Amino acid sequence: MKLGQNLLSGRGNAVIAIAALVFLYIPIVTLVALSFNQNDLTTIWSGFSVKWYAVVFDNGDILRATRNSLIVAAIATTLATTAATATALGVVRSTSTHRGSVEGLLSLPLLVPEIVTAVALLMLFVLFGMPLGLPSVILAHTVFCIPFAYYPIRSRLAGLDPALIEAAADLYAPPWKRFVRIELPLLGPGIFAGALLSFISSLGDFVITYFVSGPGSTTLPVYIFGMIRTGVTPEVNALSAIFLLASVAMITIAFLITKRVTDSAIERQLS
Repeated sequence: MKLGQNLLSGRGNAVIAIAALVFLYIPIVTLVALSFNQNDLTTIWSGFSVKWYAVVFDNGDILRATRNSLIVAAIATTLATTAATATALGVVRSTSTHRGSVEGLLSLPLLVPEIVTAVALLMLFVLFGMPLGLPSVILAHTVFCIPFAYYPIRSRLAGLDPALIEAAADLYAPPWKRFVRIELPLLGPGIFAGALLSFISSLGDFVITYFVSGPGSTTLPVYIFGMIRTGVTPEVNALSAIFLLASVAMITIAFLITKRVTDSAIERQLS
């Protein structure tokens, strides 16, 4: 009984939180540290070296896979964010009683196991005779990225003051001008957050990409999987570390931009 009370106390919660963080981040720290290993064997440390990063940047296959990943992520993010913005506007403005059903359907890709989505998309492409390649990967990524973009935009849209739109309507502003001059700038942080989530989700996806990609459309996660099938080398660690650094950089930039926009909005309200 006393042990349970100690675990539920503030100190016990702190210990559990620290243990969870250590368990979560020690593998990542280990991976980054071993990417600087001079030895060809990952688990045997023989000295500090950055040669594996040079090997990564000299590998043409890795550069092609990276280019494919960036192309797929950029196009899929643009399409998914546009569709999510239009859907969020339609759902919020709708007076239909089926709005909850629509949002429930939008959340299904987040709940359905990714392997099921991958097999279903593969069967759909085969059924319609669509060749597997970059177009099929882009289409698949667009589909599963829409929910990631939708919910930040939907939350931002729900928090907008309707009086601003009504004031613009009272001043005889047409609907398109109200959207461009008022709603779109206010939705900017939500759209940016949704686009960032979509981009990172697309960039790191493996399961769906593995099923619907074809020759010449290998993305970076699929290429990394092919590398580790023959054994983990410091080259894989270096590539994973670069991938991790890029993701952290994007999240940090997004946080700083969102914070700046939020602080500016608060300052305008106080003034």
